[in-house]
Amino acid sequence: MSSGKVLASVLAGAAAGAILGILFAPDKGTETRRKISEKGSELAGSVKDRVNEYADAISEKYDAAREKISGVASEGRDMLNQARDKGNAMKADIRTNSMNS
Repeated sequence: MSSGKVLASVLAGAAAGAILGILFAPDKGTETRRKISEKGSELAGSVKDRVNEYADAISEKYDAAREKISGVASEGRDMLNQARDKGNAMKADIRTNSMNS
């Protein structure tokens, strides 16, 4: 099971438990609504924090991958340029040798 599914399950369970606890408590309706609102705000803040943590982690991984790909592409261009230069040098040598023969 992925960590995202586990996190969602834990948060859903915590929310359900908090709401049931508040609903079964012997308080006035206004007090119960206030408690539900507070718990909802707490849960929303917790979810927001977790989402931000995951977004930061994904962003870091994306940046690292982009840097690695950029390095590989640069190395590939360098190798291609070296191969082209060697090919041109060989072609020039062949022409020089052909003219001298």
